[in-house]
Amino acid sequence: MIRVLIVDDSLTVRRILTRELGRFDDIEVIGSAEDAYGAREMIAERRPDVVTLDLEMPRMGGLAFLEKLMAHYPLPVVVVSALTPENSEMALRAFHLGAVEVVSKPGPGDSAPDVRRRLVRAVRAAASARVRAPDTRIATAPTDWHPGAAHRIVAIGASTGGTRAIEDLLSALPADVPGIVIAQHLPAAFTQSFARRLDSRTALTVREAGDGDTVTPGLALVAPGGRHMLVEREGDQLRVHFEDRGDRIYCPSIDVLLASVAAAAGAEAVGVLLTGMGADGARGLLAMRSHGAFTVAEARETCVVWGMPRAAAHLGAATEIAPLYRIPEVLLEEIGRPHCAPVPDDAADP
Repeated sequence: MIRVLIVDDSLTVRRILTRELGRFDDIEVIGSAEDAYGAREMIAERRPDVVTLDLEMPRMGGLAFLEKLMAHYPLPVVVVSALTPENSEMALRAFHLGAVEVVSKPGPGDSAPDVRRRLVRAVRAAASARVRAPDTRIATAPTDWHPGAAHRIVAIGASTGGTRAIEDLLSALPADVPGIVIAQHLPAAFTQSFARRLDSRTALTVREAGDGDTVTPGLALVAPGGRHMLVEREGDQLRVHFEDRGDRIYCPSIDVLLASVAAAAGAEAVGVLLTGMGADGARGLLAMRSHGAFTVAEARETCVVWGMPRAAAHLGAATEIAPLYRIPEVLLEEIGRPHCAPVPDDAADP
């Protein structure tokens, strides 16, 4: 049973979250608090497994409370935030402080099933997350590194815990790496802010992808939330495009992105699957490896949730499994060496 404490200054939101989470047999809402001070007392008394946290609260803001909570009583936290540009920036700072998931607050156009689906997925992911101090063992780019001519694109997928993992990974890469495409499970309103944050903290140029963008060295393109991003070959160029696939749980789908990279770039690609709940990306990574690409899955020791990389490992989709702090070195070693592609097996459709 997952024991949840809801923290939000809105009585209406507290009632909605309590009602929707209470529909599931594996989740119990053990209480709700309207501010950080009430939450602090309930956490000490009731010992919840997961906390849902509003960022805009009176007396003490959500970010200040989250920082104190992680310092003194670390717990898996799901940020529940309104979809505004300011709140998306705050949500990304919450990830940096240790929050493991973010979902949008129920809005006027949201149906009850949509609210339930987002909430229960986030709470279950948080309950399985390992909350700990950030791993500081992150590799740096070697000074004598030179890109080889064999690789043209790096495809990265991540979910729970992925915003911090992707930031750590890209921060360790030099500006002249092959073009990068990224699918991170985030609400639509947050991906542009996520791209801006990465752009300001890495040597790469990072932006939210637009339809028809060309994959070029030193550029990282982040899939917009709510849209499936694909890479297609057009002449001698690789470009990104978007499509709707209603049968997918996650949008953007990592499987869709990686499978498209497999078809478009084959052995000229490198695939990376990082922390996240579930199995999205495992079959796409397998498709990449089957087309001759070098593929890496994050090792359990550094994952917030070892779900997607574990699924990839079980499928045999990863050429190598490595902790996050070694993945930049592994990538640069592979990208910098002359490439001899293996004979590909039949690719698996995700």
